[in-house]
Amino acid sequence: MSTPVAVAESLLADLGAGTVPHPGGTLLAHLRRVRTRLARWSARPALQLAGLCHAFYGTDGFPTALLPLDRRGELAGIIGAEAESIVYLYASCDRAASCPTLADEGSPFRDRFTGHLHAPDTGLRRDFAEVTAANELDLADHDPAFRDHYGADLIALFTRFRPLLSQAAWEDCLALDCTGR
Repeated sequence: MSTPVAVAESLLADLGAGTVPHPGGTLLAHLRRVRTRLARWSARPALQLAGLCHAFYGTDGFPTALLPLDRRGELAGIIGAEAESIVYLYASCDRAASCPTLADEGSPFRDRFTGHLHAPDTGLRRDFAEVTAANELDLADHDPAFRDHYGADLIALFTRFRPLLSQAAWEDCLALDCTGR
């Protein structure tokens, strides 16, 4: 019997994620590491699946989409509606408009696909912050130039997100070494 993780990884491989260059190897390797980091933080299974699949629709910072938005139902059928909704939220985020105030209750979240402003509930904002931290920490771990250039910005982002992050995620964020050593 195949698990949702195995089926999602198979779909990722079929869609070419194993051939898309990404810091630390390929996009598929990165996505696996993000899921593993979330598991180390004791994230629930749906959040781990969302971490594995967070780039399916592309992101504000990584435009390569593996699936078009009209196939959201297909991904939801594999990873579940909860995980897919986190994937969509992550992919849809207009970072410049949404991230500065994400930790503020009721703050506007701009969907970059539709331009729609909405206020995700606290649980979804926590999920977004956790996937963001896991993603950015993986990039910093595997791309020294990224870490050196964006390290101070990452620390500022993680500090803004602190109210939304689990203790395990926060401790991992605090361990980010931006000294280039």
